[in-house]
Amino acid sequence: MKKTILLLSALALVTTASAQKLVIKGSDTLGAKLVPTLAEEYKAKHPGVSFEIAAEGSTTGLAAIIDGTAQIGMSSRRAKTTEVSAAQAKGVTMKPIIVCYDGMAVCLNDKSPVKGLTKRQVEQIFTGDITDWSAVGGPAGKISIYTRNTSSGTYSDWKDLAMKKRDYAGSSQKMAGNEQIAAEVAKNPNGIGYLGLAYINAEGIKIVPIDGVLPNKETVLSKKYPYARPTFYYTNSEPTGEAAKFIDFSLSDEGQKIVEKVGFITLR
Repeated sequence: MKKTILLLSALALVTTASAQKLVIKGSDTLGAKLVPTLAEEYKAKHPGVSFEIAAEGSTTGLAAIIDGTAQIGMSSRRAKTTEVSAAQAKGVTMKPIIVCYDGMAVCLNDKSPVKGLTKRQVEQIFTGDITDWSAVGGPAGKISIYTRNTSSGTYSDWKDLAMKKRDYAGSSQKMAGNEQIAAEVAKNPNGIGYLGLAYINAEGIKIVPIDGVLPNKETVLSKKYPYARPTFYYTNSEPTGEAAKFIDFSLSDEGQKIVEKVGFITLR
């Protein structure tokens, strides 16, 4: 009996030692759909690996690499100079790895008669210079702006690419993720927001062209679409171990097919 217990204990220790847990934190744009899908496919091939994925915004992913609480940080923006400096102060070297490309799409309620906007109009709406749809060819009605929260890389990128780094309108409402923005705009005929490409097929919304251009593979890669950007994994120096294997899988032909299936634009 004692031998059996000892043998079972030894087997449990071996199993525990062989199991690998990969902690990935950061961007909702990547972490709500793409990375969980990649993780499921990876686990099917590597059953000894488990994942902890927390999609709470790019800022949290970069902070997790700096403080060592994740092996991979997901980010829809590049690390800021202050973040790189904070990492260096702790002996951490921030290494960016492009995972795929994205276009931030402008979404309206599907009942809105507005068929398109200009870059200038988008800037004016999100900064609060324009507050009524009648100013951009729609029926009279106060514009309801839905944005990501301040920990989001998309929140920062939108400010840079669409708003000339100006502040958001004080009336804008901050949402935790892409899906929440889509849901609010779908409920509100006067709503407007922005979404990553993986979220543009949500019910109740429509994507409008900007200066006549819609976001798609061709317009994002050629940068004809104005709100195009890469998305990243961040690691501390060169990735190693299971993190390196998972990143290689994400960048492989198989992983990039998943990228395309989810709705992003591949590196190929």
